[in-house]
This record gives sequence, structure tokens and C-alpha cells, in this order.
Amino acid sequence: MNVYTTDKIRNVVLLGHGGCGKTTLAEAMAYLSGVTTRMGKVSDKNTISDYDKEETKRQFSINTSVVPVEWEGNKINLLDTPGYFGFVGEVEEAVSVADAAIIVVAGKSGIEVGTQKAWDICEKYKIPRMVFVTEMDDDNASFRQVVEDLQGMYGKRIAPFHLPIRENEKFVGYVNVVAQTGNRWNDKGKVEEAPIPDYSKENLEICREALMEAVAETSEEFMDRYFSGEEFSEFEIRSALRTNVSDGSVVPVSMGSSTLVQGIYTLLDDILKYLPSPEKRPCKGVNMKTNEVFDGDYDIAKSKSAYVFKTIVDPFIGKYSLIKVNSGVLKTDDVMYNQEKDSDGKIGKIYVMRGNKAIEVPELHAGDIGALAKLTDAVTRDTLSTKAVPIMYGKTQISTPYTYMRYKAKKKGDEDKISQALQKLMQEDLTLKIENDSANGQTLIYGIDEQNLEIVVSKLLERYKVEIELSRPKIAFRETIRKKSDVEYKYKKQSGGHGQYGHVKMTFEPSGDLEETYSFEQQVVGGAVPKNYFPAVEKGLQESAQKGPMAAYPVVGVKAVLYDGSYHPVDSSEMAFKMATIQAFKKGIMEASPVLLEPIANMKVVVPDKFTGDVMGDLNKRRGRVLGMNPAEAGKTEITADVPFMEIYGYMTDLRSMTGGSGLFSYEFARYEQTPSDIQEKEIAARANKLDSEE
Repeated sequence: MNVYTTDKIRNVVLLGHGGCGKTTLAEAMAYLSGVTTRMGKVSDKNTISDYDKEETKRQFSINTSVVPVEWEGNKINLLDTPGYFGFVGEVEEAVSVADAAIIVVAGKSGIEVGTQKAWDICEKYKIPRMVFVTEMDDDNASFRQVVEDLQGMYGKRIAPFHLPIRENEKFVGYVNVVAQTGNRWNDKGKVEEAPIPDYSKENLEICREALMEAVAETSEEFMDRYFSGEEFSEFEIRSALRTNVSDGSVVPVSMGSSTLVQGIYTLLDDILKYLPSPEKRPCKGVNMKTNEVFDGDYDIAKSKSAYVFKTIVDPFIGKYSLIKVNSGVLKTDDVMYNQEKDSDGKIGKIYVMRGNKAIEVPELHAGDIGALAKLTDAVTRDTLSTKAVPIMYGKTQISTPYTYMRYKAKKKGDEDKISQALQKLMQEDLTLKIENDSANGQTLIYGIDEQNLEIVVSKLLERYKVEIELSRPKIAFRETIRKKSDVEYKYKKQSGGHGQYGHVKMTFEPSGDLEETYSFEQQVVGGAVPKNYFPAVEKGLQESAQKGPMAAYPVVGVKAVLYDGSYHPVDSSEMAFKMATIQAFKKGIMEASPVLLEPIANMKVVVPDKFTGDVMGDLNKRRGRVLGMNPAEAGKTEITADVPFMEIYGYMTDLRSMTGGSGLFSYEFARYEQTPSDIQEKEIAARANKLDSEE
């Protein structure tokens, strides 16, 4: 592949709802530009970007793939992202290095939740965008409906650049709104100029007028000419639109059929005409030596720097760090410094990834996307620069995973292999997280949703030949007391020679602090229990509090007071006093009105206004207490509620089902509260064997 200068590069992310045709569009562009000699199909499992075995098996994208295509002496780096919400981390990584976006909409399905999420992420990252309506060869596709829906949601910014020409219910061509020409595809798939059908003329006038308004608003001179009824030349229109599209004030809408490769030629041309090259986009980091802002701005004259936006760790193709060069020109054998790891080294060969195929190139200019192999230290979101000018760029914000399950190895002895394999998967997927919950003797795996976790299980088996099973996680209950008890226990054993003797009198009462396990005081007078046995008593408390007498859960919020007892000058020992305390603790807790406490989460749910009633009803069923409702972004409401942790399991699936995929939630631990008696009884019965094993 040729080396391209910054002005000849376009980094374009493909966004949209799952199944809207992003991968097929990337395939059509690759085919038309000569990357492939035949077009792959998702159903045939032979597309460039869906190369992972999980993707071919499930027939949808799971990972972001880079598909660079060369067009008219330029290079377009297409970033094909997953549309399903469980893989949002992949989308966030791709968008962080894109300079523009194409939001793909299926003409038949129209605007979907994924379309709106794609728009929202473009707004968040301030990315210029175009909309491409695909599947126009389908009889049921309605370009007009898509445009009307988009305009209803996003206003005058939506500007159709094309209008469809249909004959006998077939998509045969399009009207170019900018050039005011009709175009048809001939038998060879080439475009020929054709008359504009009468039924399109009225729509053409409306669309043309909207474009002229947008052009007029780019300067005072144009505004004056517009009001005086002057016509703009096609060159002036295109120049003004380039400015409008780059600043996001105009969003062009075009259309075609990816499977028939219709409208793709025009789309590739429009990408070059209207979407900005990296040099038009700002890029700022921090010089860690001077602590000043470093304006990388994709300038080849600046010190070399690159940002690692994604990592591929595959047993078959190896490890690749996908990078975007933010300044300078990266060349083979350059020595690059990683500020985060305080390490440097030669980068060796430089590659451009096309799906899973690595193509070697001698250099990458600022703004280009490529890959480096075997960067052992580097992980996603690291910055590479020179030691003389050490740079750090802001890290991509990745969504927090809130869905979690318990996992364990299916085969004993596989634990180490599983741990190593999961570490590799976590390098690839930053939304994956492992947590060791030692208090409940379980290991938890976190992901964006259940589908995300199911695919992790599948990847472990397919790639690394290890199996795990997922199950419902145990909840971290706690035990505490509500009343005061006064108990004594005498531990006495005689078995020839020295015996064992320890005698304690203690009170147990609520301490009022559920964040502390226990507090210990001694109020012994007259040396009834010698001071040197106090640490043994506390050790007995410490051990007992780890597994309470109700259901073997940790005990919290207890104040223990040792006020009396007795000892034997020969038989007393630290062990005897510790054992006496353990038994006194069990007795004292059970006599002080013990209760189970459950963890409560403070949850925030953001949903479109029309779903608030359903969501609040569901939260009530989950024993949630709704605390308030606040308006969120346009047309959405944020519901705040306290919900028991045990009721959160499976919530992501239910929320998506209730809201058609548009709802989002987050939560954090708030506090412990007393468990309702029916749940407490079930839990105590279920944990009876735990107590028996402790006896």
C-alpha cells in the first residue's frame, strides 16, 4: 500500500444500529476501490471486517475493524464498528480516532435506537457526519420517510444530497440535488445522465432551497446574494457545503444499495469532497516534561507522537497495537517512548491492518491509522512519543460495565490458564473486568451485557481451549444485631497434664456504625482477666466476626465489652481465652436479636420520557424506592432509585426489553439495610450447610 500525506487521508467511522448494513457497505467500498475482486457477504462469512470466528459464527460484528481503501489518489480508513450495544467499548475506541462518521440507516427499517445512539456519540465527540441510507433496492425502503424522521429529530441540519428515482417499484437511479441532474445505472452498473422525473421536481425544489439557505449562512456576502435572488455556482455551493459539513451545521443524506454497489461511487467521492482530513481537526496533548499543552494537530513538522486506540491479541495472528499518528512521521525502527510505562524501544516494522491482514508500510504520516506488532508494554490508551518530547494524550472514555456474573473453571486445574486467557481478552476489550470477591468465595466477571459475557465464554473455548461456567452471583449479605445481650462462657478442658481454662463475661450491643465490623472495649476490674489475655479475646472476636452465627456472613456494627471473667494460674492460655470468646460471641449475637443486612445500590436510569412509567413500575417490583426524576438530554428522563443488589441481576436485559434498547443505567453501592423477613428466612435456610460445616 502507498504512503499517504495527511491531506490525502480520511478517517471515517461507520456507525448505526445492529444489522443496518455497515459491514456490507465497507465491503462494497472495498470492492469498488479494487481491494477485492469479488464482494464478500456476511451470510457467506467472507467479509474483510468480520474475520473473527465469533463474528462469522454469529453473523454480526463484535470488534471494530479497520478497512483502508484507496480512492482517487486518497486513502480512506474505514472503521467498521459493531451495532449491538454490548460492544459499545469498540465503538468508543473507533470514534476516538475518527475525523468523521457515516451513520448507516437501513431504508426498510428506518431510524432505530442504534441510529440515535450513533448520532449522540457524534455529538459527544463533535464529529462531522453524513447519513447513508442503504438497502434502497428493497421495495419497502423509504428514503423520504428516513429523511422526514431525521429532520423531525435533528431539524434543518439534515440535507438530502440525493433523491431516489424509481421505476416499476425498482430503484434505477438518483437525482443529484447539488448539481440538479438526473442519473441512472445502465446494464453495466455505470451511471448515465438522465432526465429528472416530474414527480421528483417538487422535492428537488424543497431540498435545493434548504441547501441554498445553508450556503447563504456561511458568509454575509452569500447572505446578501441569496436575498437579492442571485444563484450560486456549483463550485460555490460545494465549497460552502464543505465548511458546513465540517462544522456539523449540515448533515448530508445520500443513499444506495451496498449489495448492488449502487450509490457507492458517489459516496466515496462525497467522503473526499465533504469530510475533513485529519489536518482540519485539532489534536492536543500534554508535554510531560514542561507540563505545557502540546498542539499535535496532525502536523508532520511536530515531534513524533501516536495514540494506541485498540489492541488485538489473537493466538493466530499475534498482538497488534492499533495506533493513530497524532504528529510527525512514524518510520520503521524509530525509537518510541511510552510515558505511562516509562519504557522505550524500537518499534520495528509498521503495518496497515485490513481486517486481520497486516500490510507492511515504510512510514505513516500524521493523521494516518496503522498498527505496530509486539509492543509488549503498550496497552490501549497509551501514548507513544519521543523521550526528548514526552507527550500524553487524553484517554478515551470507555463505558463502565455493570452486568456481572460469577464464573468458575469447568475443569479443575484450568484456573491459571483461564486467568491468563482472560488477561488477554481484557487487553482487547476494556469493558471486561474481573473481580475477586474473597468475602463470598467467588470470582466475578463484568461486561456490558449478558451477550457480551456469553461471547467471552465462547472465545475462551474457541481461542484458548478452556471452559468456564457462568452462574448467578452470591450477594454480599452482612449480619448485625438490634438489641443488647449479656453472656458468659467458660472454656474448660482437662486431658492429663496442663488443661485449658478461659472464662469471659461479655456484653454485645449495636455500635451504630455498619461500616466497621466491631469495636472492642475491656472494663475488667481487679485483674479478673489478666491484661495479657485481652489480645486473645480480641482475636476471638476478629475470627468470629468473619462468619456470623446466623448464616455464616460477616458481622458488622457490633460493640463488644469484656467486663469480667476468671482465669487459672496454670491452665489458662491465650488459646483458651480465644475459644471462650468465640463461643460467647455466637451466644451473644443470637441473643441480641440478630438480623441479615443486604447491600443497597443507588441506581440512575436514563430513558426516553415515554418509558418512565414502565421503568418505575419495574423498579417497584424489584423492591426499589424511587427517589426522584430529573430531565436529562432532550426527551429523556433520569430516574434515581435505591435498589437492593440482589434485584439488579438481569436488569440490563429487562431494561432493553422495556425500552427497545434505548435505556441506560448505572449504579454504585450506597449502604446496607435490613433484609425483609421472608428473604432473610430463605437465605438462612439456604446457608444452613455453611453453618454446619463451621461447627
